[in-house]
Amino acid sequence: MRKLSILALVMAGGEGTRLHPLTVERSKPAVPFGGRYRIVDFVLSNLINSEIHSIYLLVQYKAQSLIEHVRKAWMLSPIIPGYFVTVVPPQMRVGVEWFQGTADAVFQNINLIHQYNPDFVVVFGADHIYRMDVRHMLHFHQERQADVSIAALRVPIEQAPRFGIIAVNADGRVQDFQEKPAHPTRMPTDRTCAYASMGNYIFSTHVLTKALMEAKERGENDFGKHVLPRLMHTHRLLAYDFATNRVPGVKPHEEKGYWRDLGTIDAYFAANMDTLGPRPRFDLYNPQWPIYSSHYYGPVVKVNSGEIHNSVLGAGTLVNGARLRNSVVRREVILEDGAELDECIVMDYVRIKKGARLRRVIVDRYNTVEEGAEIGHDLEKDRGRYWVTDSGIVVLPEGKTESRVRTYLHEQS
Repeated sequence: MRKLSILALVMAGGEGTRLHPLTVERSKPAVPFGGRYRIVDFVLSNLINSEIHSIYLLVQYKAQSLIEHVRKAWMLSPIIPGYFVTVVPPQMRVGVEWFQGTADAVFQNINLIHQYNPDFVVVFGADHIYRMDVRHMLHFHQERQADVSIAALRVPIEQAPRFGIIAVNADGRVQDFQEKPAHPTRMPTDRTCAYASMGNYIFSTHVLTKALMEAKERGENDFGKHVLPRLMHTHRLLAYDFATNRVPGVKPHEEKGYWRDLGTIDAYFAANMDTLGPRPRFDLYNPQWPIYSSHYYGPVVKVNSGEIHNSVLGAGTLVNGARLRNSVVRREVILEDGAELDECIVMDYVRIKKGARLRRVIVDRYNTVEEGAEIGHDLEKDRGRYWVTDSGIVVLPEGKTESRVRTYLHEQS
């Protein structure tokens, strides 16, 4: 029997405006996560672990950081046909415009689909933290003879107005798309929940290419807003229940069906905290379903002295008498004597000098926190110098200088 041909298109062009200032210098998928990853690593790892090895990554906004990361971290075997992760910026093949939406991004690269000629096209987003065996969804798609399968997340009915909701009948066939509805349609099998779209789709190729050509003629550019609602009336669109997906190695204490959209600073901060502790909600250590990322050939972590509680230290970090609690510290960070981190995220190449005290702070890379500084302890004072969320999380933008921060805050006012 011929092995099915699968092509993956990953939508990695997200600008991530609500993640400012972490996205001042990079796109949302390129934002660091945990002790060594980028957000994009999760969707790519899910695809590779699911034995989907032909992947085009469609990029757009502030893509250089993401391009460099993919070049260093995601070089698949060049000697095996069909094994590739290739970055594709807007090619302007059909006009002079950048990608105008998810469907338009795929349409502008329809030549890649024609050249590869797959049986199915997987169109996934690059903005989420989760584990998923895509093979289960592919099996569902084939078994149920779907034209389009849409990954659906169960959300409590009271939270449903925050999401794009999929209304289905008893057989799981899509009946309606509701964008952040005040009165969302409940799941037929669980009246306490609704189905939220995860932005992950599987298309039978002939359905996708025809739908894209029609969308271009109609001036449509988005899957969720335009293409899928139209296909709903003429094709078999089915919701795939993400709660039924099973990934090996997930531990009993982890949250079942863990999935997070890191759309805001608060969501990003909370998801990082979910990876900490002896029984984390989302355990990044899973040898049976690893999350891959860039290789690092520098030194290991070195702790000369200090107190470390429930924290993660990235490679090359040096701890000299610092105190850490509930914190994520990434690569080549220097923590000097008496420095204190309490519920912090510290990115690469940061130096925290003697006696500096940080609480609920995100420090982007290439920063130096001066001796004796206190950040996160007086939020009113911090608002004059840094970015502070309504919940009280303080963010130091990448490569902070006083003039750069003031310029950024002025632009946001």
